[in-house]
Amino acid sequence: MTKKIAVAGKGGTGKTTLSGLLVRYMVNNHPGSSILAVDADANANLNEVLGLEIEETISEILGDVKDPKAVPTGMTKDMFVEYRIGASMVETDAYDLLVMGNPQGPGCYCFPLDLLRKYLENLASNYNFMITDNEAGLEHLSRRIIPAMDHLLVTTDPTIRGVRSAGRVREIVESVGIDVGKMSLVITAGDEEQVELLSDEIKKTGIELLGTIPHDKNIPKFDAQGKPLVELPEDSPASVAVEELGGILGL
Repeated sequence: MTKKIAVAGKGGTGKTTLSGLLVRYMVNNHPGSSILAVDADANANLNEVLGLEIEETISEILGDVKDPKAVPTGMTKDMFVEYRIGASMVETDAYDLLVMGNPQGPGCYCFPLDLLRKYLENLASNYNFMITDNEAGLEHLSRRIIPAMDHLLVTTDPTIRGVRSAGRVREIVESVGIDVGKMSLVITAGDEEQVELLSDEIKKTGIELLGTIPHDKNIPKFDAQGKPLVELPEDSPASVAVEELGGILGL
């Protein structure tokens, strides 16, 4: 059975960094396992954290499906979507990556989204682990495009506004009935003193605090140099913290 982990949070709270380091954690701790990474954030940059180049996003494929002339003669839309998505996947020896992208152009995407939903459900079943980097609005989860999650990690910076924003993610999940096994809070770029000061606000979110990823001076340095964050030293603060979180999650 596929273990599905999703990460969500407002922009700038380190959710994509966490997603990428979780992929590395899975690769290191489950050698030989099949891992699918999905970038479901409209502002897609998980590939940069992983150090991969992408040529096509799923949203671009769905835009093509809306044009009947784009589907080759003798090929159904279902076959066309499956073929194109398969071709757009970035494959490595350790894991595969799919990038959702941002919907292209006006009009209804209902039919192509239905096709995508069916395809991803079947695709996910072929992997041992699936890690999804979501946008804060959880659009792909709320539309049931991304399969149900076993664990949803909500990231926040160590501020009252950030923690309250994380609480709204829980409200979205409950209001639209997203199927999530367990939800946990991860505070990024914070320390124990800040967590203590925010304890009352954290309780109000109704989300259990899983842990903290401390400030890591290597991250802005790597970003400035254009180096993928999955190459962070294993003894760097962020790497150590994600290792601990993975252990707490039982991954």
